[in-house]
Amino acid sequence: MEIKTFEKLPQEAKEIRTSVFINEQKFENEFDATDKVSTHVVMFDEKIPIAVCRYYYSEEKQSHVLGRIAVIKTHRKMGLGAKIIKYTEEAIRQKGGRKICLLAQETAQNFYKKQGYESYGEIVYDEYCPHIWMEKKLKNK
Repeated sequence: MEIKTFEKLPQEAKEIRTSVFINEQKFENEFDATDKVSTHVVMFDEKIPIAVCRYYYSEEKQSHVLGRIAVIKTHRKMGLGAKIIKYTEEAIRQKGGRKICLLAQETAQNFYKKQGYESYGEIVYDEYCPHIWMEKKLKNK
């Protein structure tokens, strides 16, 4: 497995997000202005893109925000979601980040809890899908 970072949304990330969020989960508004200000992280198996996430710094939240985390169907249940999150957390820590927030689909809340994230606030809806804000404080190494 290899992980690469991109400052612009790469085609590989578009393909994974289209497959997971649009084709499987039926979201319509997958791509947004946040893509232009985000760092994009893509995991490859050989040359095949298999997992993705993005992150950016939010002045409003005074935190880095992680999002659009997805693993293609053929590579799920292999710990790759956790692996790409750990990689991204370390990249954020290297940039001086101390806290990460994410807006989790309610059904994925337990997955993020296992990664050390805690829920806060009220349920919010994105395209009729319930989400909850979660955060994690990064420890200094």
